[in-house]
Amino acid sequence: MPDLSFESLHPSPVCGIDEVGRGPWAGPVMAAAVILDPARIPPGLNDSKKLTAARREALVPQIMEVAQVGIGSASVAEIDEINILQATYLAMRRAIAALPHAPAFALIDGNRLPPDLPCPAQAVIKGDSISLSIAAASIVAKVTRDRIMADLAKAHPGYGWETNAGYGTAAHIAGLERLGVTPHHRRSFKPIHKILGQERIAGH
Repeated sequence: MPDLSFESLHPSPVCGIDEVGRGPWAGPVMAAAVILDPARIPPGLNDSKKLTAARREALVPQIMEVAQVGIGSASVAEIDEINILQATYLAMRRAIAALPHAPAFALIDGNRLPPDLPCPAQAVIKGDSISLSIAAASIVAKVTRDRIMADLAKAHPGYGWETNAGYGTAAHIAGLERLGVTPHHRRSFKPIHKILGQERIAGH
């Protein structure tokens, strides 16, 4: 289970950062930054992937109530313009900037640090299973993005975004074959790029 061991090694306040949405074919990439109060940790914080959707939904208001939270995203247009990795870094920087108070240090899930961070930072592999701050960030980012994709699914039914969150599932592929590409699809991603190429050829 995650704890505050990594946080205790660094000057306070420490924020945990995690992202969600690098792999989907549609929708934004999202990041969250969370500064926890060690005296007020919501019980049951864990890697968002190890929690049910209902448990994640229940934890978000608890995190919002007791922690400092910043949320950042990068749009489909930004993903297509600067690539998904750089867009993920941009979302992380925006999440830090959205915090009510600047952190003294950042713990970031993964094995790479984004450039141009406003504070010192450490990358933590499998950080959402190790650090409570990163675990909290993973929950906030996941729930926020899932809600966005569910809203987009109402405007663009037929792709299954309310359940697949834009990932390339069978339902999503079937929707693309039947309905085509929406403005929310990442045109720089190979499957979408390939479909658009086929449509251009068919249009000639």
